[in-house]
Amino acid sequence: AYNPAGDSWKALAPMPSKRGSALAAVVGDKIYVIGGATLIPGSKETAIFPTHPHMSVGTVEEYDPAANSWRERSAMPTPRNHAAIGVVAGKIYVIGGRVGAAFIGLASDISVVEEYDPATDQWSGPRARMPIARSALGAGVYSGRIYVAGGEYQDPHMMATFRALEGYDPANNTWTEMPPMPVSRHGLAVGVIGNRLHVVSGDVQSAGTGVEVSTGEHDAFEFSHNP
Repeated sequence: AYNPAGDSWKALAPMPSKRGSALAAVVGDKIYVIGGATLIPGSKETAIFPTHPHMSVGTVEEYDPAANSWRERSAMPTPRNHAAIGVVAGKIYVIGGRVGAAFIGLASDISVVEEYDPATDQWSGPRARMPIARSALGAGVYSGRIYVAGGEYQDPHMMATFRALEGYDPANNTWTEMPPMPVSRHGLAVGVIGNRLHVVSGDVQSAGTGVEVSTGEHDAFEFSHNP
């Protein structure tokens, strides 16, 4: 835990399961860590490597900061990593991501959207799919909608990053295409302050090529009103 007032860090109870490229969301006073990639059961490896066996997981673990404790919850139906996440009206939405492997050249990108209700510890059936299947994208929530930006995709014929910005309305289960980002990228940071969606940094080149094209680009999409 980081304390901004004192500019200090404090160690807390470790997460029960080791995994990378997972997602985190806050509902009420609890933190939910969802999905990710990890080693296969029984592995003696200490890290995930592209050429060594590993897997995506749907694991959901809930952290209670007041008690400094964890508990396992119902697993996500579609195990995945490098996805996007957003919270609207107390429910968590997991969007897109990779299935199979943690590395883009070995995995399959998906457009699946699934809804989790922490109050009942239940996942609902699939929601309307994201228009463009991709992974390593960012997300922010504004006025009851989840906005997903950027991402990457690979298949045997192409390696791509995206400028795409799309808005998901859970109430109507619909998607809206928004004006695209000026620079295509994946692995970007996204956050909402006031009526602006900020998209920061990322990599312009899809991963696995040996070419690194990281960017310090910072752009903001301005909504027409404050929520």
